[in-house]
Amino acid sequence: MRIGLIVTGGVDRSGRERVTPALLWLIERLARRHDVHVFALHYHLHACTYPLLGATVHDVGRVDGPLGLRRWRLARRLDRAIARVGAFDVVHAYQGMPAMVAAGVAASRHIPLIVTLDSGELVGIADIGYGLQRRWIDRRSLTLAMDRAARVTVSTEFMARLPGLSRRRVDVVPMGVDETLFPAAWRGDGPPWRLLRVASINPVKDHPTLLQAMRRVVDRLPEVHLDIVGEDTMNGTIQSLARTLDLLPHVGFHGFQPTDRLAPFYARAHLHVVASRHEAAAVAVLEAACAGLPTVGTRVGYIADWEPERAAAVPAGDPGALADAIVALLQDPARRSRLAASARSWTLDHDADWTARRFEELYETERRDR
Repeated sequence: MRIGLIVTGGVDRSGRERVTPALLWLIERLARRHDVHVFALHYHLHACTYPLLGATVHDVGRVDGPLGLRRWRLARRLDRAIARVGAFDVVHAYQGMPAMVAAGVAASRHIPLIVTLDSGELVGIADIGYGLQRRWIDRRSLTLAMDRAARVTVSTEFMARLPGLSRRRVDVVPMGVDETLFPAAWRGDGPPWRLLRVASINPVKDHPTLLQAMRRVVDRLPEVHLDIVGEDTMNGTIQSLARTLDLLPHVGFHGFQPTDRLAPFYARAHLHVVASRHEAAAVAVLEAACAGLPTVGTRVGYIADWEPERAAAVPAGDPGALADAIVALLQDPARRSRLAASARSWTLDHDADWTARRFEELYETERRDR
């Protein structure tokens, strides 16, 4: 098949930095069996084309200006880029903005469109300016894109249950991980204890709640350390909060780390901790599970799907509840082992190879029925 994958970015030519790992794992596997072209809408300043993992990336170049005009101009650029490459059997838009841009282009060219919602498309959190449900123009554009799509997919049942997808046919297709990158590791019991958070430092990940919970944990279990791995987009405010809470001896900030450097962090931790206000899925939960590391966190994404058999869940924005859950799990090695084993089994059953095969089935069905 000839497959066009439409993305915002996450497909840097390095294949290592400024990338979306789950997206790369999908691209690599599809490209082994199909002619895959990836169209990036908001990454490089100027248009360019380059090979990546067996696929060809066509960056249309950044477009500035008012929101509606910008999307219209991007749609024109995308249409011209697709015309230059040739006919496609299916177009797959990954996340909300690409879906909005690609919907009209796919319809005008009579190409089946698959839309995957894997971010903040179905929520609106006004106080941090997050989510596509905050503005009527985004809500309308997203609804139109879904109406034009042959299939809409999400990674979790949590996303499928959100109001924006009510009365709509949805396929749940988890974006699986490459299990070879996160081998199961033996870890001795504490104390000392080691916690891990793998995520960019940005408002929706809610690191303040994480640190407030950590303060409570340290007060009860002094021999505990938290490793925070991820790019800082908040200009040091979280590090300042750690200092204010007198947590610097107990918290390490490791910045961005490429995927191939994450395994040692997962291997030495006793718990993976999530404090996010929203997650469509949270691929780090799968990475941790693959490495045999249980997750405790807020009731979003995979954690919401998995509780209580494969993860421990608490309400978002409640540092006390998060601290209590962390301490309880650290003091219950048998439950940690049960959660880890169950989560790892599920993750291996839904790995990146499974994801590629599932999307291939959807592509083939829509290509045949066009």
